[in-house]
Amino acid sequence: MTDPLLLVVQLVVPAAVAPLLTGLVRKVKARLLGRRGPSLLQPYRDLARLFRKEPVLAENASWLFRGAPYGAFAAMWLAMSAIPTFASSPTLGLGLDMIAIAGLLGLARILTALAGMDVGTSFGGIGTSREITIGALAEPAMFIAIIALALIVNSTALPDMSRVLHEGVGLRVSLALALGAIVMVAMAETGRIPIDNPATHLELTMVHEAMVLEYSGRHLAMVELGAMLKLTLYLSLIACIFVPWGIAREADAQAVASGLALWLGKLAVGGVALAVFETTIAKMRVFRYPEFLGAALLFSVLGAIFLYISQHLK
Repeated sequence: MTDPLLLVVQLVVPAAVAPLLTGLVRKVKARLLGRRGPSLLQPYRDLARLFRKEPVLAENASWLFRGAPYGAFAAMWLAMSAIPTFASSPTLGLGLDMIAIAGLLGLARILTALAGMDVGTSFGGIGTSREITIGALAEPAMFIAIIALALIVNSTALPDMSRVLHEGVGLRVSLALALGAIVMVAMAETGRIPIDNPATHLELTMVHEAMVLEYSGRHLAMVELGAMLKLTLYLSLIACIFVPWGIAREADAQAVASGLALWLGKLAVGGVALAVFETTIAKMRVFRYPEFLGAALLFSVLGAIFLYISQHLK
């Protein structure tokens, strides 16, 4: 398998798998609640139905409102392609950096937030305000967790992180704290319980859904596909850093196929764990968001401090 072909696979497969992961989470949650639940393929049917419909736009919607779903999806798709999910090669090694990925996710958030305020509805403004607040609290925790990981690997490049951690660095408290911080940030960024409920339609509790209430048709399909891809991105990021085994280090067809199978298994385990967690916990109130994300920041800061002290005491 050539590097260009591997790059195409790296671009296409995550976007194709993202709706299936969302379907798995919904199915497991329904089973745990004693319901039959929708089919695993239902997200694909929903997206196909939305893509066939023409969008209905508000009279005062600007070009930003029309283009934000495509720009946000492109930013998340580019960030997803920068993660060595099941393979890592010289072609894919260009720009695979944690800071670049965080910047692309921030760009997607800003585009969605601006679109939420563009039409001028009250729900859009409320959702945007909450989304920006969550981002302002989550990003410091994410960046400090990146610093803690970079102190171990001496690099912010994802291939280097996965390779060094795969070779083994021993049991470290700082790694456990960084993992906890990234998991909490991922819950906030993807709009999952306890921060947000993607299945809710209560106006006073919505965050992400409040920003995209005015979207319909193919625009809503791009928004939904972007949210599914974002969940896949964070699970893949956690698997790449903390469960790096099975990632193909060269463009060998057999190694790539093995890495792809292991990556799909990791996503399945992560999806089931997410469904179980969301079933056993309730959504918290809005004013408690700073406490939750403050704990994530505390974990990342403690991880960086413990690692810095341990390295300088050797």
